[in-house]
Amino acid sequence: MRISARQAAKEFIESHYPNCDVAYLAGSVVRGEETESSDLDIIIIDSSVSESYRESLTEYDWPIEVFVHNMFTYKHFFKQNIDRARPSLPQMCAEGIILRDTGQASRIKNEALQLLKAGPTPWKTIEIEQARYFLTDLLNDLEGSTNVLEDLFIVSKLADRTHEFVLRVNGHWIGEGKWILRALKEYNETFAEQFASVFDDYYSNRTKSKVIRFVDEVIAPYGGRLFEGYSSQSPERAAE
Repeated sequence: MRISARQAAKEFIESHYPNCDVAYLAGSVVRGEETESSDLDIIIIDSSVSESYRESLTEYDWPIEVFVHNMFTYKHFFKQNIDRARPSLPQMCAEGIILRDTGQASRIKNEALQLLKAGPTPWKTIEIEQARYFLTDLLNDLEGSTNVLEDLFIVSKLADRTHEFVLRVNGHWIGEGKWILRALKEYNETFAEQFASVFDDYYSNRTKSKVIRFVDEVIAPYGGRLFEGYSSQSPERAAE
């Protein structure tokens, strides 16, 4: 029987990063969502490393993902995560159990918590219009398609773009993969259930009319579909 997640993480840190400044254990094993396929997400902050990197390996019968940063690169990744509205590193630092600390762990954890609370960089009008344009293109493709196999991929992209649109216009973080539904639930449980129901129904019954109606309802308060008159040029460029 393998040792506990926390003990494995401690031993891994002692073996590989004995002189690091900060170490956290994060992920499903910390959130109480551990499954048979769960891995250990370990964040290392070490002033002696020159650049950030990520490494995957198996030790102590645990798959381990280690994210290594120094005191400057973690801040750079925090900013990147804010810009893309997907707070991977801040989330791990905020939720992580402190396994090593030379005096900086609580400060970094608090910094991550404040970033999560503040939310991502708000979308400007031009970004909302761009999102409406891309959603319009996908909706038009789906309406005109007669190829059920191609529809699978159009609907998949629509689900991703629609979740991003809803969360960004409402100032919330977005997700990826299994985190899409989780991010929607953090925003609004009722909407998340509706979202899941619409796309689950499509993949069960191939009823694309429900998907089309749902996405149209989502973008309607922001002007609905956008094609005629759309330009990706900035106002300054368009005036030239």
